[in-house]
Amino acid sequence: MSPATYLVPLGVALAGSLAIEAAAASRRPSLRPGDLAIRAAGYTLITLFWFQFSWRPWLAATSCLLTLAVLAVVDRLKRKVIGEPVVFSDLALLAQVPRHPQLYYTLPLTDLRIAGPLLLSLSAIVAWYVLEPAALPEAPAQRLLAILGLPAALAGLVFAALTPPAEPWLRHLFPRPDLAQDVARYGLVATMIGYAVRRLGESRTKPVAPTPPVGAPASPADEVVVVVQLESFLDPARIGGPDLPLMARIRTQAAQYGRLAVPAHGAYTMRSEHAVLTGCEPETLGFGRFDPYLARKGDEPTSLARLARAAGFRTIFVHPFDRDFFDRARVFARLGFDRLVMEEDFAQSPRVGPYVGDVAVAERILAEVAEGSGRSFLFSVTMENHGPWKAGRLAGIDAPMAQYVHHVANTGRAVELLIDGLAHRRATLCVFGDHAPSLPGLRAPAEGPLATDYALFHFGRDTVRAPVRVDLTAARLGCVLRDALSGKAEG
Repeated sequence: MSPATYLVPLGVALAGSLAIEAAAASRRPSLRPGDLAIRAAGYTLITLFWFQFSWRPWLAATSCLLTLAVLAVVDRLKRKVIGEPVVFSDLALLAQVPRHPQLYYTLPLTDLRIAGPLLLSLSAIVAWYVLEPAALPEAPAQRLLAILGLPAALAGLVFAALTPPAEPWLRHLFPRPDLAQDVARYGLVATMIGYAVRRLGESRTKPVAPTPPVGAPASPADEVVVVVQLESFLDPARIGGPDLPLMARIRTQAAQYGRLAVPAHGAYTMRSEHAVLTGCEPETLGFGRFDPYLARKGDEPTSLARLARAAGFRTIFVHPFDRDFFDRARVFARLGFDRLVMEEDFAQSPRVGPYVGDVAVAERILAEVAEGSGRSFLFSVTMENHGPWKAGRLAGIDAPMAQYVHHVANTGRAVELLIDGLAHRRATLCVFGDHAPSLPGLRAPAEGPLATDYALFHFGRDTVRAPVRVDLTAARLGCVLRDALSGKAEG
């Protein structure tokens, strides 16, 4: 076959992909020759990726255009809700979408609005296979060599990018994560590929030690340390909601409280989770910062759970949702948790809207603490305040803000239940919001994700200090909790 058989469809894929991204981009794409060359390389790789499955040039070109169109739509929605472009680690979440469509603002595969287009697309692909001949050599040996050679060549490119001299060039191209800037320069595809390869290169380096601890005094004699990550929690009065009774108790009874700077806005729970559990700031994670669980898989020798276990605590994780979501069951076992209390353990618990209510989670936490002997470290992640915020979530309450106010009031009651339940113990209780709620109209400020709120309580102390406000990052809060587990006191 002539070179035009391959080059004309490829040229259409490159020009069409650039047009799609230019039309959908929030910032004007860079037109510098070097940047355009890298952008075109990304489009070419996507076209070759699809080409290896069919060996039909026009089908591969069309698949590239559809890939860019889908990415552009998802990117636009993600920027609107979260304020962040699509990133390579988002691809790892695709497997969760069919299982938990409501979490991703989509419909189940059985819904005709999803199943219909999928069946039509599948039919179109089958018809295309029939109508467009494969662009393979005629000789059987050459045909086999081509079929095996192209996937091997694509895999070889990844390997080559991790070896000199390509690796230093790639580090120069993407020295550090700067999503908005890199997407504007190189496009979504090239940035996703570049970031993924950079992450592979970083996997061979050792994790960075956490930042130094800072916080209120702690005691080595704590019987119980309870840390609760509250889904989408912040003081509702800060976003136009009513005063929450819990906040008054925090300001008068907590040892320490304040704003919590979190790594993301409206989503990516695992980023805040990882920061608190390890004390590692996102900047120290390199290109693994976008999904620390995917990057490190729980391999954290100095996680809070491992430190607690070494200090003689039994370690418990409580989360009323699917144990495979974010691969939490595997990750949390590696983080050092001996007991996992997850969705199946909440089968009889009341739900408030789509998820198990926060009050039920608080009751389970107190039951777990009461059941065991010896010292207990318990980390919990709630679910009641999780999106999506849409009509039908709560009977008679359709406005997203009204739904959030209803749920966050339950969160307040749950935390107050924990305060009252632990007050008679020598214990530390920490509660914090993982990120702001993804409510329509509540966008991330220009300076970064909207801060949440946290509070740290010490019970059973001989002396009571006046509450102090200290604004922290999620990682610094993790360092405060390291003190609570080690008994180290700050002056």
